[in-house]
Amino acid sequence: MLRLSRTSILDEAASWEAAGVELPKFDYDTIAENTLAKPEWIHFGAGNIFRGFVANAHQKLLDSGTADTGIIAAETFDFEMIDKVYKPYDNLTLLVLMNARGDFQKKIVSSIVEGLAADKNREDDYNRLTEVFENPSLQMASFTITEKGYSLTGPNGQYLGIVEKDIAGGPEQPVHAMSIVASLAYKRYQKGAYPMTFVSMDNCSHNGDKLKNGVVTIAREWAAKGLVEAGFVVYLENEQLITFPLSMIDKITPRPSETVQAALLEQGIGEMDVIVTSKNTYTAPFVNAEISEYLVIEDKFTNGRPPLEQAGIIFTDRDTVNKVETMKVTTCLNPLHTALAVSGCLLGYTLIADEMKDDTLRKFVEIIGYTEGLPVVVDPGILSPKQFLDEVLKERFANPFIPDTPQRIATDTSQKVGIRFGETIKSYIRREDLDPAGLTAIPLAIAVWCRYLLGVDDEGNAFTLSSDPLLETLQGHLQGVKLGDAASNVRAILQDEQLFGVKLYNIGLGDKIEGMFYELLAGPGAVRSTLEKYLK
Repeated sequence: MLRLSRTSILDEAASWEAAGVELPKFDYDTIAENTLAKPEWIHFGAGNIFRGFVANAHQKLLDSGTADTGIIAAETFDFEMIDKVYKPYDNLTLLVLMNARGDFQKKIVSSIVEGLAADKNREDDYNRLTEVFENPSLQMASFTITEKGYSLTGPNGQYLGIVEKDIAGGPEQPVHAMSIVASLAYKRYQKGAYPMTFVSMDNCSHNGDKLKNGVVTIAREWAAKGLVEAGFVVYLENEQLITFPLSMIDKITPRPSETVQAALLEQGIGEMDVIVTSKNTYTAPFVNAEISEYLVIEDKFTNGRPPLEQAGIIFTDRDTVNKVETMKVTTCLNPLHTALAVSGCLLGYTLIADEMKDDTLRKFVEIIGYTEGLPVVVDPGILSPKQFLDEVLKERFANPFIPDTPQRIATDTSQKVGIRFGETIKSYIRREDLDPAGLTAIPLAIAVWCRYLLGVDDEGNAFTLSSDPLLETLQGHLQGVKLGDAASNVRAILQDEQLFGVKLYNIGLGDKIEGMFYELLAGPGAVRSTLEKYLK
């Protein structure tokens, strides 16, 4: 039985290849030595999208000989990732790419040469992090820490308790990710104010700005307390030395699939157990992912960068990154995901791919994308919106080997509806030749979301709603509402301009959505019949 390790891929190379696994083509020891002496790239956030996309892109450069150092992975939140997934497997990942037809492409990713816990209590790891940041050779720090990782404040606008402690404690005992990064950047400033670039690769709007705000805010608070030199803030804001480019990333790397685990075992690859950490991270020595992937980065680097364009990553200007993100988030992917999420929860689905076999739900997202979205889509010029949408609907959402759930996608929907649906509605308002009141599938998706908030499925059974910061408030408006009711306070939700970014009742959509909501509420089976009525 094959076990993922550096010794195994050298000594049992023929067996790995017989199992259909592509092996690294570079000399690891040389790359590790180079990285130890002159580190160029450190990445924060040791999870699946990093291992299955970003690290694999760099592997292509190492395999072709166009890079001579590896990536150092650092984890700021869930240190068990390092202890249970990185160290026991020599920082290797078995990447399994799957298309909708069921073809597997297997590859060992070996571009990560160090796995570190960004924890002050782990002296050796933290000393190495400091050493990396003090080295003039460091070109960039990249991030996949999720949008929450950048947030310093709670819903009330006040600093989180952990952030307050970090501000008071200064750069010596940081705990929050932004404080850790600010502390390490301060070491670099003190050593020689060397240039470098901080690249957020998280799937959130204006990610580079969020990262900059987090790091600079901590630095300013420390400077105000005299805990760091005032020149440190000037250093972070000097774009000749430090930059925070925007990026847009798109690749589904879901939880490890037991189907994939079983298939690997069948092929003689063992010890591929799915691991659930105490912080509820689902991970494994393997990463299963879709084949499709996009990473577009603002080309704004101050100390050089790896030539990742040779690995399919697109470098462009800030405006184009914004346009790509707008295309994806407001038209070609995210609105469709949200519509499938809330309708799927109501209709008892647990896989996005299964929803795509439902003719009504497929029609639902096709109308949102092709009929209502494409007429107002922002075309970035470097990617075709129509081709992107085709791939989303025909390959990506329909892929049964990507175990993505409507329940996961339905998380935090209140924070998303204004972007995912509101922006298209705004585009219709701006266009003289288009009438927002003529939309059908987008208002229907909003009505379905309101119906979802009751936490009762189409058969009348209660289900658990996905987490959402406004859940209590939204459900409060619908308190006591039952199937068959002809009155409710749903108007309070639809009138909330902060939610949708537009005044729905002023443009002929509020009453329309309200009417749809009551049709969806009529009784058991009403969700299905209402969707069929409007989408026929």
